[in-house]
Amino acid sequence: MSTTSTAPPCLLPAPDKPPARRGLADPLFNAATVLVIGVALAAVIYPLYFILIASVSDPDRVYEGSVWLWPSGITLDGYARILSDPTVWRGLANSAFYTALGTAVSVTLVLTGGYALSRRDLPGRRLILALIVLTLFFDGGIIPRYLVVRELGLLDTVWAIVLPNAVAVWNLVIARVYFESNIPDSLREAAALDGASDLRFFFKIVLPLAKPLIAIMVMIHVVWNWNAFFEALIYLTDEFKYPLQLVLRNILVQNEVTASGHLVGDLSSYAEQQRTAGLIKYSMIVFAAAPLLALFPFLQKYFVKGLTLGAVKS
Repeated sequence: MSTTSTAPPCLLPAPDKPPARRGLADPLFNAATVLVIGVALAAVIYPLYFILIASVSDPDRVYEGSVWLWPSGITLDGYARILSDPTVWRGLANSAFYTALGTAVSVTLVLTGGYALSRRDLPGRRLILALIVLTLFFDGGIIPRYLVVRELGLLDTVWAIVLPNAVAVWNLVIARVYFESNIPDSLREAAALDGASDLRFFFKIVLPLAKPLIAIMVMIHVVWNWNAFFEALIYLTDEFKYPLQLVLRNILVQNEVTASGHLVGDLSSYAEQQRTAGLIKYSMIVFAAAPLLALFPFLQKYFVKGLTLGAVKS
């Protein structure tokens, strides 16, 4: 008697069918994300765009609210008035010099200080770091800072603009964390075995691996030094040394004071001064921001790079 047996078929579990609402989750999330990002971009970009079109539009139409999407009554009178003032060009040259010198000094101090604090063999490293971080919470204020600058003999000099804010503690902490995360001790030990000194290791290995950090620090300090005017306002007395921001501020204040100083009966002159002041205001904002907007594309490529450059396997 022969019996035939058939093996039971291999039963595979049927895949779970996701509910219908799960299929709609991703499209709804993507749509909500795009909507939120679009609103945020519009909130940031439109004011800049409005300032740009208002700087080349008829001030009367700007005040009437006719200018909101496209320029109307195009005029370059605001830019012509700014560029015809010799103090603007002198301020532009001063700002370029202060920005270049201040950025070079600040980035040098931040990189060297951050790398030194990242070395675990630095004597008193924790105490030095604690004292530096302490300055984030306590500040002497404007008057003690002014007295220090005066006692050092820096008043009305370029160093009064560069040195008081040469090192930002937060940037120093960022540099320290970057070097600790991306420059391992094994890499330094390997370089030491090859006969590299600490200085050679820093300049030949550390700095080439820190290009994203250098680019970010340069961008931060360029923006800071270019837009700075308060230090010049309290430390400088010679108008020939004023930076661009302070020159533009004085031009705007002068136009507003001139407009408000006219007699009530001179209505036409008063209205003309008000139109000119409003047009110059928008033109000055664009003129002062143009150099930074031109510099940003050259540093943008470093922002998207990873922060693991120089990492090695243990």
